[in-house]
Amino acid sequence: MAIQEISSKNFEVEVIESSKTTPVLIDFWAPWCGPCKMIAPIVEELSGDYGAKVKFVKLNTDENLDIATKYGIMSIPTIMIFRDGEPVDRIIGFTQKNNLKKKIDEHL
Repeated sequence: MAIQEISSKNFEVEVIESSKTTPVLIDFWAPWCGPCKMIAPIVEELSGDYGAKVKFVKLNTDENLDIATKYGIMSIPTIMIFRDGEPVDRIIGFTQKNNLKKKIDEHL
């Protein structure tokens, strides 16, 4: 399942409004980030595992600095989970699939 790339332009619709019906997982990343490249296949795999239960999106922090700043993204990769329009969890840095799955399950 392809993960949707979002930007500052559609963040409100794709994350804030969308998370009122289902949790949204955001992968904050940048093309130059090695750990981001390591976690990307894990996030991709999880998006297939969860299907419609969780919405998976990614946001390039270099191109959307305003959103990264608003949510205090100081290090990437950062994974954030939104529920009911609010951030409810954050994982900073690379993590294993089972750890990420456990965090997601807490918000279903």
